[in-house]
Amino acid sequence: MVNRTQALVIGFFVVVVGIVVVVFTVARDVYEQALAFPSTWPAWSRPAFVVALCPFVALLAVGVLRRWRWLFWLVLVAFLSGVLRVPVAALQLTGVLPATVPAWYVALQGLIGLAQFAIGLAMLAGYRRSGVWGPSSGPQR
Repeated sequence: MVNRTQALVIGFFVVVVGIVVVVFTVARDVYEQALAFPSTWPAWSRPAFVVALCPFVALLAVGVLRRWRWLFWLVLVAFLSGVLRVPVAALQLTGVLPATVPAWYVALQGLIGLAQFAIGLAMLAGYRRSGVWGPSSGPQR
């Protein structure tokens, strides 16, 4: 069974992949600006990135489901670092820092950073309460 921490992390991964697919489909120019592909790269490399993202996220999901300890710490650090997106987005939206992408994308990045940070805090709370990846709903070992 999947506990709350695992569901939050996997759900976040799925939502982010969905956002990438939507941005790629609806606003390809923003997608290319955000990822800053070199102009020398072939045209197929842009959709290949989206396609390659899916097995990578699937591997992360497997690691979450199997409760890989090293992945917990990696995801925790990455998610807690997501809070850094918030001031950057705020500075870009106010014009203090230059933004190469539209304001809606900058705001989206800020929201993603907030979500990451909130999930990271939930992971920390779960760790303090029940250890890495939180309680197992299966038989106690």
